[in-house]
Amino acid sequence: MLKVAKFGGSSLASAAQFAKVKAIIESDPARRVVIVSAPGKRDKSDSKVTDLLYLCNAHLKYDVPCDRIFEMIVERFTSIKADLGLTLDLDAEFDDLRSKLVKGMSVDYLVSRGEYLNAKLMAEYLGYTFVDSKDWVMFRYDGKVDFEKTDEKLRDIYSIYNKVVLPGFYGTLPDGNIKVFPRGGSDITGALAAAALDADVYENWTDVTGILMVDPKIVKNPKSIARVTYAELRELSYMGAAVLHEDTVFPVRRKDIPLNIRNTNDPAADGTIIRAAFPKESEEETTRFITGITGKKNFSIINIYKGNLAQNMDVLRKVVGLCGKFEIGIAHVTSGIDSFSLVVSTEDLDKRRYDFLRTIQTECKVDEITVTDDISMIAVVGRQMAYRTGISGKIFSTLGDNQINIRTIVQSADEINITIGVFTKDFEKAIRVLYESFAK
Repeated sequence: MLKVAKFGGSSLASAAQFAKVKAIIESDPARRVVIVSAPGKRDKSDSKVTDLLYLCNAHLKYDVPCDRIFEMIVERFTSIKADLGLTLDLDAEFDDLRSKLVKGMSVDYLVSRGEYLNAKLMAEYLGYTFVDSKDWVMFRYDGKVDFEKTDEKLRDIYSIYNKVVLPGFYGTLPDGNIKVFPRGGSDITGALAAAALDADVYENWTDVTGILMVDPKIVKNPKSIARVTYAELRELSYMGAAVLHEDTVFPVRRKDIPLNIRNTNDPAADGTIIRAAFPKESEEETTRFITGITGKKNFSIINIYKGNLAQNMDVLRKVVGLCGKFEIGIAHVTSGIDSFSLVVSTEDLDKRRYDFLRTIQTECKVDEITVTDDISMIAVVGRQMAYRTGISGKIFSTLGDNQINIRTIVQSADEINITIGVFTKDFEKAIRVLYESFAK
């Protein structure tokens, strides 16, 4: 049994959090591969170390001294080292980094040092071997991960060192330069490690007890989701749920390695398991059959009318092409006999609204165009919905009974998602009443 365990910044923000991580690792001998983020916030007024490193780079870019900010970073690491009684020579590490703090230095190298130093501290604390991610996460020149080389290098390393700590967030280009993933990229590093080593499970430890059914800022103390499929996760993430970095899913999904989201501050909780499919549904899943409810604001609905549209779908093709030309993102498309509607980003639309609408009118010769703004889209997601009758009716009646007007309706082809558009003023109320109706 091999468990790859990744710990986020909030799990590593202080010596006290390090101690929690050590207890988790030592409680299960299968946790032999550990990936760490840079230290996160200790409280709401604090700063993430990675943010401070980016701020240092901004100062250097404009020839502004960054000594004070750099010393804040030094203090974060030295306090963790001192509180844990570690011996790592941080002075030498920071002297080396300080000598490279010049205008034009590699920003990727600079901001990767948070994970690098934290991994060194954690390796000493656990008694594991530190392995620099520049030695196994291999990027191509196009910025994409070279999976074959990455897998091969980590397997070779793991065959020698059986217990390792790996810094997240970065790897190396073919020329040897450091390259970082997008923010949240330590999740990707963990997934790459799990896939390369054919782990039995990839544990992603954070500060929440798994994925919640709904945003806790909207619904107080919502239920957590015990199990979710990758397809459901993608729908929830696309519609606004802050779950995982999108690229995290691919490496483990291709090998069907279960992904377990856990809470460092509540290690006894099972968290959420994510995988391609589950051979047998639990009684709760078949009874509740809704996995999660989420949504996004700031959409507009463009309604386009043209007689006999069903016999002339070339108009739809042209309008979609114009959206691409004007760089207006399309979230959803619905159509009828004499009309169709596009749900688009209001932010995108506002940049070219009048030119875009005028071009549709002149080039597509449509009968009428109307635009409805202040729309929010809400997705009700659940893999069991395809096998249940009356789901749509329950959604509509719940909203109708609460005087919430539905402006548009979209259902995914695989029937795991019903998305509705409501006026933004009703957004939070709609999510609350749907949760109360389905989460029982």
